[in-house]
Amino acid sequence: MITLTPLRNFDVPVHASCINPDEFKSKTLKEIAELPVTEGNRNLTLSDLFKIEQDKTETPSITLNGDFKKVKRVGQGMKTGEIIINGNAGMHTGERMAGGKIVINGNADSWTGSEMKAGTIEIHGDAGDYLASPYRGSGTGVKGGYIIVDGSVGNEVGCYLKGGVIKIKGNAGIFLGYHMTDGAIYVEKQCSSRTGAAMTGGKIILAGTVTELMPSFTIDSIKPKVKVDATQSVAGPFYVFLGDLADHGTGKLFVSKTNNPQLAFYEKYL
Repeated sequence: MITLTPLRNFDVPVHASCINPDEFKSKTLKEIAELPVTEGNRNLTLSDLFKIEQDKTETPSITLNGDFKKVKRVGQGMKTGEIIINGNAGMHTGERMAGGKIVINGNADSWTGSEMKAGTIEIHGDAGDYLASPYRGSGTGVKGGYIIVDGSVGNEVGCYLKGGVIKIKGNAGIFLGYHMTDGAIYVEKQCSSRTGAAMTGGKIILAGTVTELMPSFTIDSIKPKVKVDATQSVAGPFYVFLGDLADHGTGKLFVSKTNNPQLAFYEKYL
């Protein structure tokens, strides 16, 4: 196992996509220390910014101790291994991840898990905007894997989702699941407006309260429970809405009936 600890606080962003089990594999400690990073506009090496230690433990592959909020692209494209971050994580953590596991014992910044294909990201805090969402102008959404958030998330989470599962134990901001075509998103507490806008497939499960529903969704039925994934089902009852009809969508919104009595008027359309 390799352990990295910042040598000081970072005032400007650090790009360190080399912090990756696939990059570290089969390298000596000296070779790892010489891997390139940038701090602002300066080209440096990993050892210029981090204390690097090694022990014989194989799992996890990499442990990061300290505040990594300014450190971007940790675990980018990783296929194997495990990264544990004991602190906050920076932007683009786990971007294009294709396997392995990242555990964040803190908060995660924006675009965590962007373009993810497989693997698991556990966030034992809050996550910022654009979790599991592509960059502006791109439609390359998450295709697989698991993202689990113990806290709340920001806006535009799971946009263009094409597969995989996102579980949020706290609240979610606006435009959750925008343009999603497949996969599942589960929110345990409050969800804001514009949920499922332009979605054409997949499912969003809202077990808590909702701010509003878009008028381009139509009620279909009431279900006693709903399956999130192969390991979890949630007891209802749930209203089932179909949409986004403005985009000829067949996605499903499952909304808690008990926690949203303001939606009872929809029942007359069943």
